[in-house]
Amino acid sequence: MGGFTEADLRALAGPRSFERGQGCLDAVTGLEVGDGWITATVHGTDAYEVELSLDEPEGLTGECDCPYGMDGNFCKHLVALGLTALARQESLPRQYARARSRVEDLDAWLAALSRDELLALVREQIAEDRQVRHRLELRAASSRGDLAEVRARIRELLDIGRFARYGYVEYADARAYSEQASQAVSVIAALTTTGRPADAISLSRDGMRMLSEVQDSIDDSDGCLGEVGAALAEVHLDACRAARPDPDETARWLVGHGLSDLDDLTDIDPLDYEDILGEQGMTTVRELALEAWRGNRTGWAEKYLMERLAKASGDVDAVVAVHAADLARDGGTHLVIARELDTAGRSDDALRWAERGIAEVSDTTPAIDLVDYLCDRYTRSDRLPDAVALRRAHFAAHRTLAAYQQLRTAAQAADCWQAQREQALALLRADTAQRERGRYGGPVLIDALLDDKDVDAAWQAATTTGADDRQWLVLADQARAIRPADALRVYQRLAEPLEKQTGNAVYERLTSLLLSMRDCHRRLGAPDDFTAYLAALRAGQKRKRNLMRLLDQHGL
Repeated sequence: MGGFTEADLRALAGPRSFERGQGCLDAVTGLEVGDGWITATVHGTDAYEVELSLDEPEGLTGECDCPYGMDGNFCKHLVALGLTALARQESLPRQYARARSRVEDLDAWLAALSRDELLALVREQIAEDRQVRHRLELRAASSRGDLAEVRARIRELLDIGRFARYGYVEYADARAYSEQASQAVSVIAALTTTGRPADAISLSRDGMRMLSEVQDSIDDSDGCLGEVGAALAEVHLDACRAARPDPDETARWLVGHGLSDLDDLTDIDPLDYEDILGEQGMTTVRELALEAWRGNRTGWAEKYLMERLAKASGDVDAVVAVHAADLARDGGTHLVIARELDTAGRSDDALRWAERGIAEVSDTTPAIDLVDYLCDRYTRSDRLPDAVALRRAHFAAHRTLAAYQQLRTAAQAADCWQAQREQALALLRADTAQRERGRYGGPVLIDALLDDKDVDAAWQAATTTGADDRQWLVLADQARAIRPADALRVYQRLAEPLEKQTGNAVYERLTSLLLSMRDCHRRLGAPDDFTAYLAALRAGQKRKRNLMRLLDQHGL
């Protein structure tokens, strides 16, 4: 287990977890080494089982059953194990050799036992470990060909009763449940390898149904249940490849499964079964999918299945038909169709669908992505007036700074910005008169003028209609060179309430304002006034040590 460094551990864990892991080195016990993995127990609030793996192409990964580790994080316990392994890297090969030797010795000892001695050993384990007993009971029923018994045992393994509290499996117990459920998957998979794939098909389908029944009763934040579902789907596919079941029956099951809630966990794709179904079965899949879609053209599962089959066959017109049957009111679906047509090399058809999306919008405004797409198409084809008209209409409906900037870009390209700007500002002044506010609280008019670097107009608007503190700060920064006295009054007003507050973020804002105030005094030829102001402020704020330190760092 080589090939990683302390820097790798730091990068995966982050500075905080890495530092905390350095304090856990004495808590690492029971370190074991294998082919590409290291495990140990790290003692903390509880005894946590920790494993590091080094694989290609994933690189170094780790798992820990502490709460932070189970959230998918590279925790301090993994850092402690990694650092311990690096400290012992010279002795690890010898430890690995001893571990291999112990395994070989155990194999040799077991091989030397008589049948009765082995039976006694197994019975002892069965008596002590219920999980071992359940696994062996399941294998025994499978070997007898007792499908009813195997199905009953699988139901027991997929039952949440052992782990549920008040009918629900909490996050802390979800992984243990999924590990138990995985035993059922292993038994079903073994049926295929032992020559009983038809039984594996039946039981894997039962398992999917049973798992779906308990899905809503488990906190699967880690996705463990999804992994079990994916494993069941893989077992079903392998069994079908081995058994070669009836194509029509399999096709009907696949479509029914894909259109049901059961597919949430398994995500089975009928196209993966194409070699099993053959032309006959795939024809049945297409016919059933088409029938289901015609019966429910707005159903998500029906649309997804039809779109998947149409794309696989390269039938872009069928893909368009699926989307066209359920068009969004804001033109978003028109854009999806346009992009599909673009991919197929049919750009003229794509443009017509996008323009149709704008024309057919009802009870709302067009999706911004559709507007952006059309404007880009218009610009690239030198239809600049059309791009301006579209941006102007969008701005009229959404009087935001972003829409103003987009209108400006389009109009400048068409060499008509001055006229468009006057119209846009007129709309914003009307909004300001009605006290319409922008996203951040102040009039959008002021944001637009500031974005245009029209400082005088912005200052006049702010003085006349009012502005929020954010806008006044930006305005003062832009105007400081030409209106230092006005900017100074803004900075002083913004600084006053900060003097009564605490916290490093407040101190940083106050320091920034003081630096701006100093610049204003210098421009006004009155540096002594600032020196007096700063001295008074420091005297009144001297107990705020972090503020004093920050002022010192900036020469204030």
